[in-house]
Amino acid sequence: MIHGLVKVGYQPLHCFVQKKSGLSVNVSLDPDNLPSTEKFRKYKQNVDLPPILPKNKKKPYPIPVKKMLRASREDKRLAELGIEKPLEPPKNGLLVPELIPVAYEVIEYWKVLIRGVARLLTVVPVYGCSKCSDVHVGPDGHQIQDCYGSGNSQRRSYHSWVRGSINDVLVPIESYHLFDPFGRRIKHETRFNYDRIPAVIELCIQAGVDLPQYPSRRRTKPIRMLGKKVVDIGGYMEDPKPCQSEDAMALLAELDTYGAHNVRPPLSENEKRKLAETTIKAYSTVRRGVRQLMRKYTVKACGYCTEVHVGPWGHNAKLCGAFKHQWRDGKHGWQDATLDEVIPPNYVWHVQDPKGQPLTSKLKKFYGKAPAVVELCVQAGAQIPDAYRPMMRIDIVVPDSEEAKLVA
Repeated sequence: MIHGLVKVGYQPLHCFVQKKSGLSVNVSLDPDNLPSTEKFRKYKQNVDLPPILPKNKKKPYPIPVKKMLRASREDKRLAELGIEKPLEPPKNGLLVPELIPVAYEVIEYWKVLIRGVARLLTVVPVYGCSKCSDVHVGPDGHQIQDCYGSGNSQRRSYHSWVRGSINDVLVPIESYHLFDPFGRRIKHETRFNYDRIPAVIELCIQAGVDLPQYPSRRRTKPIRMLGKKVVDIGGYMEDPKPCQSEDAMALLAELDTYGAHNVRPPLSENEKRKLAETTIKAYSTVRRGVRQLMRKYTVKACGYCTEVHVGPWGHNAKLCGAFKHQWRDGKHGWQDATLDEVIPPNYVWHVQDPKGQPLTSKLKKFYGKAPAVVELCVQAGAQIPDAYRPMMRIDIVVPDSEEAKLVA
């Protein structure tokens, strides 16, 4: 039986093990003196590669179903009693003041990320398969036979590589811009009346960022809801016309990956390394900021396709062509979105030696993976972040093809 107290912090941990004979032995749990098994549990050397979700099933719910049903029953009980649903910002239409600086920080680092990736693409080649969605970062495309695109049987599942672009590294996830997220829902017939912008930008706008070309309604009084019905929304307002000045159009080019062109390459190796460090820092900052915003602001994602909608309710545009869309008349199956659905990491195979032999299927189990942005920055000279080291499998030595037969 173990007795003792554990102090919080980086101090060595001690516990007293009482044996049957009545003697107590002081056992140190200092991380530097841990047994090999305990060290492995505390510091993971490798982690599993991200799973590939099947396309003939709906995505798993990020929130347990029992928790959603419990909240729905509580809302129904309050509605039957005539009690309005208690809402806190931003669920009641008001802004969260402490998250406004976070939204502005995400916008600025999003611009840095787009500029950095566009410039690094001029020195680090990126390839994309013309038959499937696979991407490879490195001088030559890999030789791993995992292509499931059209005509893969004739190619023996080898990829058909073509030169990639920034959209292969930063996957564009767009969303409809809404002047009032609590206003009229987007219908299939009115979908062309709304602009499509990156989902990250739309999330920042609803979190408090003011852009003249994309105005947003700022409420001073909260909305009221009775169950699932909105009792008081403060009246409907017509969407103002967006600003069409030259400055506004120049800002739009900075916020979208489609405007990243005509960039100059880094001049020296030192400049390339600094640019890679800045880009990977911007990527981590954007993901951290979006995670903070999504804890408060509602973002919906389709459970069958990649569509994302920023707002309390999903739109009604019938554009889903994924699994069993005929049964749903093309409507999306909305559920709460995750961070990887708003900013897809787009995992690629990690190349430990870009100047070495291309990756092969025989040594596939020795390779690691990393997000495309991280792999691009690492090959440009940036240091590998600690969060991605286990998945990239840095500590594994890739053997030769003949030596791999002797590995257990």
